[in-house]
Amino acid sequence: MLELIIANLRVRPFRTLISVIGVALGVVLVILFTGLAQGMSNDMAKRAANWKAEIVFTRPGAMELTSSNASVSTAYAERLLKIDGVSSTVPVIRYITANTAERWGIQQIDGVDWEPFAEMNGISIVQGSSPATNDEIVIDERLLEDKNYKLGEKIELLGKEYKISGVFSPPSGARIKMTLAAMQDALKAANKSTYILVKLKDGADVDAVAARIEQELPGNKINLTRNLVIDAQDRIPGLSTFLRVLVGLGAFVSTIFVLLSMYTTITERRKEIGILKSLGASKAFIIRVIEGEAFMIGVLGILIGFAASFLSAFLIQKQFQLEFEFSSGWIITAVIIAVGGSLIGALYPAWRASDIDPVLVLTNE
Repeated sequence: MLELIIANLRVRPFRTLISVIGVALGVVLVILFTGLAQGMSNDMAKRAANWKAEIVFTRPGAMELTSSNASVSTAYAERLLKIDGVSSTVPVIRYITANTAERWGIQQIDGVDWEPFAEMNGISIVQGSSPATNDEIVIDERLLEDKNYKLGEKIELLGKEYKISGVFSPPSGARIKMTLAAMQDALKAANKSTYILVKLKDGADVDAVAARIEQELPGNKINLTRNLVIDAQDRIPGLSTFLRVLVGLGAFVSTIFVLLSMYTTITERRKEIGILKSLGASKAFIIRVIEGEAFMIGVLGILIGFAASFLSAFLIQKQFQLEFEFSSGWIITAVIIAVGGSLIGALYPAWRASDIDPVLVLTNE
């Protein structure tokens, strides 16, 4: 039977190629885009993980991805220091705005008092110097490379020009940081912040300190840093839905390509199928042959799809410095979609082929 299946595929190479490309496209949709989405979200999580603070003190709703409000009074920083177990605090303003010049259409900037922030989180200036005035900013190494910025270069942010005074490493939070005073001035938010990073004393119990903060300063939101970097994909609005849509689209593309291709092929092969049935081929045999062809198309589509996905990821990562992370779960999902979609797509054409009356076909032909 294998020889018959391969022969049928080789007789119509162009139609077979189109079907294989259709299945490969479904694989690429799942592998490439889920790899990109996972790489992006995990990159954000890694940068958040570079916070050495154990607690993030904020207001409800202030740290949503689409939020740029500064609703937390910086006076809370002093009040937090009085709570048993707290070692240091650093207020931060996180500003997120739409920016078409950025790769993903958004730009994030942090306003921090650099020295205490860097000391708390183990960050250092690797080029230049820290921001000394309100018209200076520092950026991380990745942004320096992506944008080809130079030390001393001026860029426009928040309607003003700021000079790049230094480059910091490792990345932590936003890739651009200015002084807290500069951000407060730009947003007209004196004595305000988005959140306050809270570093605990050595040996202090995080949960116990968080409970004390909740008791002393009720009505605020206490986030544990260890929880902020888990399940990063769930913290990006719509990402899970986006991935499910991609998987569904991949399954639909694979199924419909094979269905249309096999249905057209069956129409053209009525005489051949009639001859096979006149020679004693059963309905089950005809179905197995058609499904075997679909299975081979699925396997070839998987191989081409994987090759295209990994090659595209390599080129995109090299050109645009985007992170890709391929998980075994999504790879298995892509395989199931490719093979399952091919078999399901060929099921109706196979049933139609098995139902052909050899007498009528041979008489008409």
